[in-house]
Amino acid sequence: MIYKLYIGGKFTKGEQILNVYNPFNNTLVGQTYIAEKEQLESAIIAGKLVEKEMKLMPIYKRYEILQSIAKKILERKNEMAEILALESGKPLKYALGEIDRSIQTFTVASEECKRLPSEYFSIDWTPAGHGKEALIKYFPVGLVAGIAPFNFPLNLAVHKIAPAIAAGNPIIIKPARSTPLSTLVLAQIIDQTDLPKGALSILPMDRESGNQLVTDPRFKKLSFTGSPEVGWEMKRNAGNKKVTLELGGNAGVIVSKYADIGNAVQKSVAGGFAYSGQVCIHVQRIYVQEDIFEDFIKQFKTLTSKLKEGNPNDMDTDISSMIDENNAIRVENWVNEAVSSGAKILFGGNRKGTFYEPTIMTDTKKEMKVCSLEIFGPVVSIERYKTFEEAIALLNDSDYGLQAGVFTDNIKEINYAFENLEVGGVVNNDVPTFRVDHMPYGGIKNSGFGREGVKYAIMEMMEPKLLVKEK
Repeated sequence: MIYKLYIGGKFTKGEQILNVYNPFNNTLVGQTYIAEKEQLESAIIAGKLVEKEMKLMPIYKRYEILQSIAKKILERKNEMAEILALESGKPLKYALGEIDRSIQTFTVASEECKRLPSEYFSIDWTPAGHGKEALIKYFPVGLVAGIAPFNFPLNLAVHKIAPAIAAGNPIIIKPARSTPLSTLVLAQIIDQTDLPKGALSILPMDRESGNQLVTDPRFKKLSFTGSPEVGWEMKRNAGNKKVTLELGGNAGVIVSKYADIGNAVQKSVAGGFAYSGQVCIHVQRIYVQEDIFEDFIKQFKTLTSKLKEGNPNDMDTDISSMIDENNAIRVENWVNEAVSSGAKILFGGNRKGTFYEPTIMTDTKKEMKVCSLEIFGPVVSIERYKTFEEAIALLNDSDYGLQAGVFTDNIKEINYAFENLEVGGVVNNDVPTFRVDHMPYGGIKNSGFGREGVKYAIMEMMEPKLLVKEK
């Protein structure tokens, strides 16, 4: 099946065919096109033409559009989940979950657009302000550029589209070339609503054309989800536009002796190996208090061994292929490098084509790639610690700081972790992989710049303006 580009409210062909393959068995899933520079220019012109219309759109209308999108996704839920699973290699049960989250994201955006901020501001705190008062109101920034990754191809695009509509901005989305189809199906859905034509364009592009999303001054906001190397370079080249970067990390988990070990194991296995670890908040480093270390390892290996490998379109499949063989080979090389430097494999460690086994390691060191970098694969390292303060220091000893999980029922440890962990979010008695779509989401250090989560993304897409007037 051919999925057309969505440019300025019209479905359009291109000159260059883009074939999309299932990474599990390399079968052709569908075809679309690589947008040319002229097509991107058409999308930019269309978006700029509706900036004023989007800005003036009444709140009830934005609400109705966002609600309508959510309902129409629900009607096509199974179809969209199947497409998403095929193009990404994501197990179907996780693909269905991603569709549900996309529905929730549009629903939350519909509610948040009803309460866009404004503030009455007293001016007469000093004699100079006597007889005056002020109002602060937030206005849409204008045309937004959104760049989405392959691992959550629909919902991470939705995390840019839904807030843009709620804030009153047109937006152009560049999906990953490996996973553009589910987003182009979303374009079919949005095209059936009352959203002004031109307010949304979805264009797979090559890197050269896509770079215009970064450098073109007609864009007033850039929202990027991807790797730190690419993201920080984009920020340097973005000019004076607003920028939000979601850049991933090597998320850590602390398991205290005051924790429910069974709960910590169950959630950490799911957080470490769901979608083959191709999640920016996947569990990568686990630090376990030494008194419970051996018991934790035993339970972790047992539960990991029960994960079912298979076709992503099988509802019983827990773990399937990675996005491509190059990434599977990269993970294999990193693990082998760590082993050659003294690390031990407790489980897994083998690759077959695009599939890499769920792998448990120990005796790792900070400088090993499996610890220091974002592995973005199904590999977890488990190490022991003595004191809780030591565990916090170990987790903080990283260039990243997105989210962390802390399993403990000790309130002092919870408070200490919240005060001292160098991350954007601390999750108690759950893994850093936990996310609901209305919470603020983002990191510090090499993990990003700014915050997403519907309300917070809306704020990133608006500018405050002050009115001072006589009373």
